Order: sequence, then structure tokens, then C-alpha cells
Amino acid sequence: MPQITVDYSDALDDSFDRRGFALALHPVVVETAAARIEACKTRFRPTGDNVVGAEADGHAVVHVTLALLAGRSEETKVRLTESVLELVRKYVEPVDGVVLHASAEVRDLDPSYRKSEQ
Repeated sequence: MPQITVDYSDALDDSFDRRGFALALHPVVVETAAARIEACKTRFRPTGDNVVGAEADGHAVVHVTLALLAGRSEETKVRLTESVLELVRKYVEPVDGVVLHASAEVRDLDPSYRKSEQ
């Protein structure tokens, strides 16, 4: 915990500093949600096809999901998602002719969540 997943349009491969984003995000999660830095895990999943509205071209998507153990207030979750969107704007360079649709959400991990380290 936290489990962070970033789905992004593969058209952003050259304009999204994913490593920089994750390294900047982890301290924000620690500060905002009282997590431990070594517990932050971020994985990136490129998406090949994205359609926004009635258009298949000219749009890119970044959606960040942060899954945390239950107990954070709604205010904390909102502050965290707002911080995530600021970081997306910082770490995704604009692409000519492409509208970036960025979103973020914080959700509680299911009570069945367990982890293992070897």
C-alpha cells in the first residue's frame, strides 16, 4: 500500500516523464495520506486505443488510481487527487494538436487486501 496505477495513452510515450512523475508522486502521497515512502508502488499501463466523445484522434488520456488502506478522510482524498493532477500537468509535455484529458481518483483497498515481500 499504496497501490498506484497510471493508465495513459501510448501516444504520450515520448512526452510523459513517467519515472519523474512517480518519484515526485510518492513523497506527495506520504505527506498527504500518511503513507510510507517504501510502501508506494506505481505501475504504468499504456493504452493503445482511446476514443473521447465522437473522436478517435486528437485526444490523449491519463488516469491515475491511488488505492489506499481505508481510513482517509474525503478531504484528504480530494487534496491528494488535486496534487496528482498538478503533477500530471508538470510531467506530461503538451503535444501539438492533442488535448490531454487527465483524471485521478483515490479509492479504499478492499478489506481482503494483503501483501507479501520476499
